Amino acid sequence: MRIIAGQWRGRKLPVADVPGLRPSGDRVRETLFNWLAPDLPGAVCADLFAGTGALGFEAASRGARQVELVENNRLAIQNLERCIEMLGAEQVSVKPMDAMAWLRSPTEPVFDLLFADPPFDSELHQHIAQAVSDAGCLKPGGLLYIESPADAPSPVVPQGWSAWKEKRIGEVKMLVLKSGG
Repeated sequence: MRIIAGQWRGRKLPVADVPGLRPSGDRVRETLFNWLAPDLPGAVCADLFAGTGALGFEAASRGARQVELVENNRLAIQNLERCIEMLGAEQVSVKPMDAMAWLRSPTEPVFDLLFADPPFDSELHQHIAQAVSDAGCLKPGGLLYIESPADAPSPVVPQGWSAWKEKRIGEVKMLVLKSGG
């Protein structure tokens, strides 16, 4: 996996050998981060279901002030920690826990941007926006990116939220929601 742009542009990072681990492709990340470019500098982000950390490391490389990588697979966590060390990424930390449990833990609405790229063989992408809304961890006007299979049903959009950007690239559906408030 390589970082596309920013401080660590072109850096290649190792990927843990974990069944089902699927980093977001270069084209998907390039499109997403072109959309998010004005919102990234100084942003506080979390990469739920971090896996390889592709989205979180790309956000940090492009100026996010703080990035939490939420992951529960032991091998993936070890790899994320190794990548943080390789990059000297002091603004990136790993939260070794299940993303849905992380959303249920009490927190202030401190996040400007959340990335959710759950395993494609799950239905978590359909319910993640409501879970984020219920958690109250996203600032009003904050953005939630959801990556899902192209043929999957669209996620439930919480009341007061809106679809901000949407696109299909190959077998991937990209959706950015804007929280109400």
